[in-house]
Amino acid sequence: MADTTAVDGAVSITGRTPWQITRARLAKDRGTMVAMGAAIFFVLLAVAAPALTALKLIDPYNGNDKLVGGLGSLPIGAFGGVSPQHWMGVEPGTGRDIFARVVAGLTVSLVVAVCAVMVSVVLGTVIGLVAGTAGGRVDWWLSRLTDFVLSFPQTLMLIALSTIVIDILQAAMGTDRTPASMIFMILVMGFFGWPIFARVIRGQVLSLKEREFIEAARSLGANRRRIYFKELLPHLWAPILVYTTLVMPQNIATEAALGFLGVGIQAPTPSFGSILNDSVHYANSDPAYFIFPGVTLFLVVLSFNLLGDGLRDALDPKADRQ
Repeated sequence: MADTTAVDGAVSITGRTPWQITRARLAKDRGTMVAMGAAIFFVLLAVAAPALTALKLIDPYNGNDKLVGGLGSLPIGAFGGVSPQHWMGVEPGTGRDIFARVVAGLTVSLVVAVCAVMVSVVLGTVIGLVAGTAGGRVDWWLSRLTDFVLSFPQTLMLIALSTIVIDILQAAMGTDRTPASMIFMILVMGFFGWPIFARVIRGQVLSLKEREFIEAARSLGANRRRIYFKELLPHLWAPILVYTTLVMPQNIATEAALGFLGVGIQAPTPSFGSILNDSVHYANSDPAYFIFPGVTLFLVVLSFNLLGDGLRDALDPKADRQ
């Protein structure tokens, strides 16, 4: 891709880097830019939540029974007690601020999702690189391992292994259940998520290793390590970035589903799943309790999905030809 300008009657061609081309494509896609802004906002909010809690600006754990007309009652006021002090109202029965609990739950969800994606990226990239480069029996065995892991349903394994593994982690770490539950979900989602990355990376490597620059590096005596890290990896960041943004919302939704089923993050630590699980009991009497956290979760997942789709289109080298 190049820009053409006329200088003294002559045409001057200015080349652009792949990053400049990608940035220009993203700037033209308003939907992706809005999704990117929303995703950045949610990430910053999740990062700031622990500091806001420490500074007592939000309190997701302590309630106020005066806001619910007595302990165990529904919130006082319209829309579940929405007010300038409580933007999403208060929790029925306890008077805890729903906005504070949603923000704290967002932190938990993003920490689990990001760490799980990192595990998947590392495992998938390594296995995909080795399989695509080595070929032969190594490729065959690694491909069968990928098929074997893909045959396990991730959500079912998370539910089946949760009680045993979380108890083991809790005993080994000597902490409460929340850190053990987070580590369990990170490890299981990360382990069962790497085959997606491995297949994508393997396909890219099979295409790249026949290119001239790889043959030139080999003819100059480059070892396997240099070919991996200096020649192949710089050309793989685009598919890794795209699939990271596409897997992120899937992990967020999985964490929420586990919390809803009662096998994820447990009370008193807030999470989207546990909040929605509690809110369904008040669907008729206090629908705002379900709507606000549900809409927030929907917007978080939607923003990352749209961002992933936009990045995929922007990083496609054939996009301008179609």
